[in-house]
Amino acid sequence: MSQPIDPRVQVILIDDDPHLRQALYQTLDLAGLHVLPLAEANGLAERIGRDWPGVVVSDIRMPGMDGLELLAQLHGQDPELPVLLITGHGDVPLAVQAMRAGAYDFLEKPFASDALLDSVRRALALRALVMDNRSLRLALSDRQLLSSRLLGVSPAMLRLREQIGALAATKADVLILGETGSGKEVVARALHDLSARRNGPFVAINAGALAESVVESELFGHEPGAFTGAQKRRIGKFEFANGGTLFLDEIESMSLDVQVKLLRLLQERVVERLGGNQLIPLDIRVIAATKEDLRQAADQGRFRADLYYRLNVAPLRIAPLRERGEDVLMLFDYFAGEASVRHDLTPNVLQPAQRALLLRHTWPGNVRELQNVAERFALGLELALDNAAEGQPAAGNEVSGGLSEQVEHFEKSLIAAELERSHSSMRSLAEALGVPRKTLHDKLRKHGLNFDSASHPHPDELD
Repeated sequence: MSQPIDPRVQVILIDDDPHLRQALYQTLDLAGLHVLPLAEANGLAERIGRDWPGVVVSDIRMPGMDGLELLAQLHGQDPELPVLLITGHGDVPLAVQAMRAGAYDFLEKPFASDALLDSVRRALALRALVMDNRSLRLALSDRQLLSSRLLGVSPAMLRLREQIGALAATKADVLILGETGSGKEVVARALHDLSARRNGPFVAINAGALAESVVESELFGHEPGAFTGAQKRRIGKFEFANGGTLFLDEIESMSLDVQVKLLRLLQERVVERLGGNQLIPLDIRVIAATKEDLRQAADQGRFRADLYYRLNVAPLRIAPLRERGEDVLMLFDYFAGEASVRHDLTPNVLQPAQRALLLRHTWPGNVRELQNVAERFALGLELALDNAAEGQPAAGNEVSGGLSEQVEHFEKSLIAAELERSHSSMRSLAEALGVPRKTLHDKLRKHGLNFDSASHPHPDELD
């Protein structure tokens, strides 16, 4: 692939006549402009991107690609790039054709040096204005994207959006810290979509949902014969994300052995498939997420300290919903309205007492819990919350103990309530609750709940 044009170049000058090319180069160079002189136009268009801030000055009649062909190619990828065409043939119809094709200016040889300089300077001023407008539109678009995905006007959300905007443009790996249901994947996707990698793949994987026996193969890939049953090559998630972003959720659940391999990948940007000897270069950004204190996990020997320090260069903390004040009502109205449209229902209106109830709730399930409550409200069901009344359990649901016990009770109640609804499979139940099937299977066992009724097979009988 041809080398991209240096962004410091202000003028690309193309003429097959070496004497005239040198004379024009000296004129522009003495005027303080950074000029790249070329003898032909072939291959130039693929070297110029939409972000190049300069202008092109080209002869029309040249062997190979002529100036009009070059103009068409350049404007095919950026119609706002100023192209100045010059000729020594005094061909008025050709001049008209060039201007109709979008040439910025047309200069007939011989022309005065001042005429060339004046035209180039005006073209550069126009190009600078176009690039500034593009930057402003992109910044506005980015802010709108963040505001539409990460709703809220609380100081915590304003700060988070500002941090995402600053980090997205960098190449730094990011560690997202947040409780379950706080929106870690939404933040990861925003970082990807606002970055230069936005046209590359976004690959999300939940480390906590992978069985220990397959996690290395899933992440790093394998060669045929790497282990029993490995009959053909498999491309791992890291390699599949090449050129884009890999989001690794619940990183705290990875084994220490896998953590060693991840650390090497982050440091060297290469991956080696299981059973292979080839080091495959990677161009990826890794965004990890956790709901745990990794520093504490490292102190307890459950997480590698060197990996923690490698990941903790650019941390992003998502505030839990209980710290976001009036954002609760904004989010509730948004989710309830969205659900009403989806179910083709007339939106219900929150009463003052209900709004106060929402504001008093501690939201242990964060945004995911609020979204579920809002959908139930949109469907006309009672607005009933566990632990809702000023930190006390809802009527009929007395719970003693500290925060962890109350969170456990809420989790069990939420799963039990969802079990009461009609679900044909563990997959649909897991999707309704927003958790992986393996995680749901473990939680059903933990709370002594069964997916077992006249219409529900037992979890162990399901795929």
